[in-house]
Amino acid sequence: MPHHVISTRTVRLLAAILLALLAAPAAHATPFTFSATGSLNKARLWQTATLLRNGKVLVAGGGVAGEIGSAELYDPASGTWSYTGSLVIPRAFHTATLLTDGRVLITGGVANSGGSQRTAELYDPATGNWSLTGSMSAAREYHTATLLQNGKVLVAGGNYLASAELYDPATGTWSATGSMSTGRDAYTATLLQNGQVLVTGGRRINSIAQADLYDPANGTWSSAGSMAAPRATHSATLLANGKVLVTGGYDYGSGRPLATTDLYDPATGQWTRPGSLSVARNLHTSTLLPDGRVLVTGGLNSSGAPISTAQLYDPASGNWSATGSLRTARTTHTATVLPSGSVLIAGGDGSGGRELASSELFLTNGPATQALNISTRLPVANGDDVLIGGFIITGSAPKKVIIRALGPSLTERGVAGALADPTLELHKPDGSTVFNDNWRENQAAVEATTIAPERDEESAIVET
Repeated sequence: MPHHVISTRTVRLLAAILLALLAAPAAHATPFTFSATGSLNKARLWQTATLLRNGKVLVAGGGVAGEIGSAELYDPASGTWSYTGSLVIPRAFHTATLLTDGRVLITGGVANSGGSQRTAELYDPATGNWSLTGSMSAAREYHTATLLQNGKVLVAGGNYLASAELYDPATGTWSATGSMSTGRDAYTATLLQNGQVLVTGGRRINSIAQADLYDPANGTWSSAGSMAAPRATHSATLLANGKVLVTGGYDYGSGRPLATTDLYDPATGQWTRPGSLSVARNLHTSTLLPDGRVLVTGGLNSSGAPISTAQLYDPASGNWSATGSLRTARTTHTATVLPSGSVLIAGGDGSGGRELASSELFLTNGPATQALNISTRLPVANGDDVLIGGFIITGSAPKKVIIRALGPSLTERGVAGALADPTLELHKPDGSTVFNDNWRENQAAVEATTIAPERDEESAIVET
């Protein structure tokens, strides 16, 4: 029975420390099912979906011929949707990014009036209101927006543009930050564990195989090699091991969807080719699950029809397996991991080109996770280590554990004397020590547990 000891380093004289442990089976024998949940009030496709800090999901905009201005909130507790104000400018093909302060930034897209948009707006969950913020330097649609570890947002590409710009939530302003190697849209951008951003593929008339890296430290772009196949309208998922899985997509040169996948390793800068999907698809979703696997749902097949099948990718084996089918075949939908670990699949384009209001949940029937809180309060000197406690993992089956050191989020809830910037140490039974000062250093693994800390100053360690 391995014994683990937890300590944290204080940065204030009086420390109030909260640690949460989540134990979940790491084995992959869990059965999954798709289940119906409440329908959107408004059918929509090309919308965005954002998990808010309160556990609800914000869906905004959408449309093709006549963009939608309304926004809705999904409440996992009741399985229902409710309206939450309207966008200042109705739009589709836009982006939505959760900022570190809990607000949501909407950028660009296509609007009923004026075509492609330079405008950006903010949603405040505390009030349910929308407001305009600073506009981008260029109109963009089918672009990407990535939250960086410093809290700024990197927006790049769209409309075959190569340019990129940074949004600063503190000032509501934009600034230029170099350009990609080529203009592109319909591509992916993934925040790596080292803080850089990987851009893959896309379209500039024909599909692109090139990949680029953005380094926030100096605001420059560099080559990240090329995938084995050019692809656009694909998906990219940051795995818990730090690699990036690129799946499916469309080759505009040959005019066909793809079943192939590519895997990027930031440690080596190399691309490899794992197993292929059983069905070629594009305009699908890929979602990192709490157990480390990747769920791929829907999309368009080689006949241009929406797909109902779903597949799971296991990074441990590099293999794909079937995992049932959606209740409704769909494409251009959204897939969002909820705090429970289930995946909310909403809206999209269904058979016959009809916009969908239906939603469904990808559910696991496996054992529930268990959480434990450990806290202490005592006077200490700045920089001292404080022993919080330990835990023992029993049984022969491997288990995944997340340990969180919270501070600023407790202060926001009225806890006096909480740490302003806690660090975390886990002393393992083999004598080794795991250290963390910023949970975003291992963002993919932490977010996969669905209980990531709310503030960047907080810490988290995930161990199996």
